[in-house]
Amino acid sequence: MSVRLADVEPAPDVFAAVMATGILSIAAHRHRYHWVSDTLGVLATGALVLLVALVIGHAVVRRVRWDFSDPDVTLRLFTFVAACAVLDSRLASQRAVLVTLGVVAVSAWLALAVLTARNMWIRRGPALRDEAHGAWELASVGTSGLAIVATQVAAHSSAHWWLGLAVPVWVAALGIYALMTWLILWRAVTERHQHNGFDPDSWILMGGLAIATLAGDHIHALAPAWLAPSIRVATVVTWGSATAWIPVLIYIGLQRIHRWPATLRFAGVWWAMVFPLGMYSAATDAMATETGQRSLATVSLVFFWIALGAWLIVAGAGSLRVVSKFAA
Repeated sequence: MSVRLADVEPAPDVFAAVMATGILSIAAHRHRYHWVSDTLGVLATGALVLLVALVIGHAVVRRVRWDFSDPDVTLRLFTFVAACAVLDSRLASQRAVLVTLGVVAVSAWLALAVLTARNMWIRRGPALRDEAHGAWELASVGTSGLAIVATQVAAHSSAHWWLGLAVPVWVAALGIYALMTWLILWRAVTERHQHNGFDPDSWILMGGLAIATLAGDHIHALAPAWLAPSIRVATVVTWGSATAWIPVLIYIGLQRIHRWPATLRFAGVWWAMVFPLGMYSAATDAMATETGQRSLATVSLVFFWIALGAWLIVAGAGSLRVVSKFAA
């Protein structure tokens, strides 16, 4: 058996595995499971390097066949921005890593933002609505990730003006979330009797608000007295909205799985469900500290173990799929 780099064709959202692993590392660190956090941090770092090599190798050997005029492709590629931002936040104490990953994340975000804006403008209206799905919230997730990176730079250097950049970026992330959610709900209403299957990436509807909550918490920690109360209110609202999505997503998921059991088959998109669970754990722990409601720390811990269990299942299923593919 021989495995060649070119034999594996990456999907645009391939970096979702790094996002999920990185945020679990952060959540584990917040709950003081340091050996779990360090292990996941190493895995996330290794996965990012490996996947970047895979994408570059595939582009050189066989050319990546992604259609960059398709908004679904450019929006799913925001997993790279989010992966860099999450890992950058985890390794923020390492100044060289903080700067390097930050520059890469910002550069990728700018390129993808231009491409996505062009692609969405060309389609517009019903044509755009008919393509919208949960993964489109990745643009908001990546933008909130940049806001977190900006706060980390402000906190770990003398360049406190980065906080002034973090606030408008965070507001932009919320605006992008509102736009994408409107398109997704518009499609859901239009196709309520036609849409088949359980889409794990629907959980990013919750994850987009959870990472916005974490970004708001980072901003609040550094915000001046006149701004802090507004940031805190907005953060509580985003966390509450994220929480409200959970029973809705569980209900929809159970209904679809009941009708179409085959949707439980493994696919890479399942990483898009692990990430929101881990992000909700980290965001809820931040809210527990912010509000002084220690019961939220218990909720955060429960979601951490749920997310870790989901990570083990998805990682195991993915590994078995890769092994069986090349053993054939």
